[in-house]
Amino acid sequence: MDSENKSNYYKYLPIVFAVLLATGIFIGSRMNVSFIPSRTFFSSKASQTNKLSDVLNYIQNEYVDTVNQKNLVDVSIEQMLQNLDPHSAYIPEEQLQAANEPLEGNFEGIGVEFHIQQDTIMIVTTISGGPSDMVGIQPGDRIVKVDGKNVAGIGITNNDVFQKLRGPGGTKVKISVLRRNQPALVDFNITRGKIPIYSIDVAYMIDNKTGYIKVNRFAATTYDPEFKEALNKLVRLGMTQLILDLRGNPGGYLDAATKLADEFLPDKKLIVYTQGKSRPKTVYEATKEGNFEKGKVVVLIDQGSASAAEILAGALQDWDRATIVGRRSFGKGLVQEQTVFPDGSALRLTIARYYTPTARCIQKSYKGGYEEYQHELEERLKNGEFESADSIKETDTVKYTTPAGKIVYGGGGIKPDVFVPLDTSDNSEYMNDLFRSSLISQYAYDFVDRNRSSLKQYKGFAAYHDQFQISDQLFGEFISYAEKQGVKKNETGLKKSGKQIRLQLKAFIARQIFGNNGFFPTLNEEDNTFLKAVEIINQ
Repeated sequence: MDSENKSNYYKYLPIVFAVLLATGIFIGSRMNVSFIPSRTFFSSKASQTNKLSDVLNYIQNEYVDTVNQKNLVDVSIEQMLQNLDPHSAYIPEEQLQAANEPLEGNFEGIGVEFHIQQDTIMIVTTISGGPSDMVGIQPGDRIVKVDGKNVAGIGITNNDVFQKLRGPGGTKVKISVLRRNQPALVDFNITRGKIPIYSIDVAYMIDNKTGYIKVNRFAATTYDPEFKEALNKLVRLGMTQLILDLRGNPGGYLDAATKLADEFLPDKKLIVYTQGKSRPKTVYEATKEGNFEKGKVVVLIDQGSASAAEILAGALQDWDRATIVGRRSFGKGLVQEQTVFPDGSALRLTIARYYTPTARCIQKSYKGGYEEYQHELEERLKNGEFESADSIKETDTVKYTTPAGKIVYGGGGIKPDVFVPLDTSDNSEYMNDLFRSSLISQYAYDFVDRNRSSLKQYKGFAAYHDQFQISDQLFGEFISYAEKQGVKKNETGLKKSGKQIRLQLKAFIARQIFGNNGFFPTLNEEDNTFLKAVEIINQ
């Protein structure tokens, strides 16, 4: 594999979990330093638990400079947890809300999807029925002022936007927008409310019998109402077989994963069980309520599929209920429980391991320490695992057998039944530069904003899919636009990646018009893992 393709692999590695703060407590050497005679400070009968408290108090009272005790406590807890396992985590108060929102399935705000372009907040779309939709905010509006203060051309960031527009439900915010073809700013007074965060990206029919559902996380709303509604909609459209896409899904609530598995498995079938030193064995079984227990199922996974996603994939694999397609999953078989402190911070402590129906634990090893664990996916890349199934290292030699006689292994994730390598044949440094600069999505936004009237001719995605093409003129305009933004035209890169860049342009333009219902179906046309799944499910 050449160096360019290696670098391309890194770009496609998903971010599978947030990196813990690792500042550390550094202890200075005692050699060649001045010191004073010791004095009695600690109790001779102090327990190990009290010792930590005593040290923190001693530092607070006697250290040469003023210290922030809260920061010392936070760092101490973080370091302590890193010595346990890589998934036990401390979450400071100021980060807890952001960490919980994706799992709770909602946040409180004004209900818009925005995009910062040319240092201006651009409205991509409004959440249907949300506060902004109700007052008449439109795609293409540019937010210039928030509560009378200018927010355009000041170097605003995504976090700045969140802080200004999000807030407790029932509170009000005034925004002033610049709307195309209107000379003056338009003011809106918006009352914030609960805004859903969807965990199902898209659900659509590939053909007259095959459905496709992509789940991006397992949150409180993933099963009910999101998955139930998506499944029922596709069944009404004639679906008799399903491709379930869990690629890049980092997991979430165990309960959500087991309820999804229940949809596919007969009554009393074991889905997963958990067990820990202080937690007795807890068994999760399917009920007789499943709504898709007969049709063919193919599940897509990759190195970014973790935790609850692996529970679902493992259960369907162990019962021979689904064919697993893609690349080896992340390998997280530990269960965390969240406890909130009185100050609003929280501790997520590993309290059990989970085991698939064949009794395998798929947690990869963390004996090498926190840093080695963090870079394990990079090692897979270096070892060639994303190119060849033969490069997958079996970390557990114990064989487990499914009812149909298939051999599966624990340790290190779920190994797919059908391996699909990561395709980098059309990747180039030129295309990577376009992605890193977000120029494809930015150009797509500008293009749609300029051509909203003419694009209305496409009454639905099917018409857009069949009729809209990235013409040579449009493509040339994009290349010129990218060059003006600092990405120089590269003929070699264009020759190698031109087809993929055109596809990405069409997909991002579709996203501006049809949302994810246009974006993912467009990308899937050239997705090798998706195409392999279609081939398998129709055999």
